Amino acid sequence: MDQPISHHEALVYVMVTMSAVDRTMTDAELQQIGEIVRTLPIFRDYNENRLVTASETCAEILQEEDGLETVLELIRTCLPKHLYETAYALAVEVAAADLTVEPEELRLLSMLRDTLSLEKLIIAAIERGARARYQTL
Repeated sequence: MDQPISHHEALVYVMVTMSAVDRTMTDAELQQIGEIVRTLPIFRDYNENRLVTASETCAEILQEEDGLETVLELIRTCLPKHLYETAYALAVEVAAADLTVEPEELRLLSMLRDTLSLEKLIIAAIERGARARYQTL
């Protein structure tokens, strides 16, 4: 990719990649992505109509050889460091949306943690918060 992507698009790439990593983009995951874009303050200035285009572009990159590594590098370089935790939190939200976290999703979370050099306590807090939000009876 010749030009950098916006921080909004980088966050969309995080969510789309998490949804697609197990080769099944569930309705719950897609709904969660839409809800995140519509409601979180980080997306306040984002044109929601760009979501489909950004998702398609991300999917195209993922289909290329070394596509996952390319997407992770785009995320790392196009996001300001203060949004790294936000990116990880969004990935966890999408992974948890269908109430099951597949091994491929766990692997991507690990890769994202490494790519963004997140601290263990931050990771644990984000993951624990998601577990609490998605707990069922």
